[in-house]
Amino acid sequence: AVIYTESKFDPGARSEAGALGLMQLLPETAKGIAVRTGGAKFVVADLFVPEVNVRYGSWYLRNLLDRYGDERTALAAYHAGQGNVDEWRRRGVGIQFPETRSYVEKVERVKEVYASAYADELGLP
Repeated sequence: AVIYTESKFDPGARSEAGALGLMQLLPETAKGIAVRTGGAKFVVADLFVPEVNVRYGSWYLRNLLDRYGDERTALAAYHAGQGNVDEWRRRGVGIQFPETRSYVEKVERVKEVYASAYADELGLP
C-alpha cells in the first residue's frame, strides 16, 4: 500500500522533494539506512533499483513501527518526517499537515483493498 501510494509502482519515480524510487526515499534517509544496516558504499542511483529501494523502505517503515508503536503514526512519520511527528506528539496534537492526514488515509484504504484481494494468500478470514 505504501509503494502504490508513493510511486504507483514506478521504480523511476522522483518527487519534487527529491525522494526517489518505489518507496520514495530521500537520499539522505537512504544513506542513513545503509550505514545502520552495514552498508558502506551507498550510491544514490541504487534507489532506482527496486530490490534496494524496497529493502531500505521496508527497513525504515519497520523502524518507524517499532519506534511509534502504531501504524498511523509510523505512516505519518514516513510521510512528514520523524521530527514533525515527534513535535506533534510533544504538543499532544494529531497530524498537523492536511497532506499527511490524506496520505495516511490513502495508505490505509489501499491496504484494505490489498488485504481483501489477497486474503487467501495472506491467510486472512
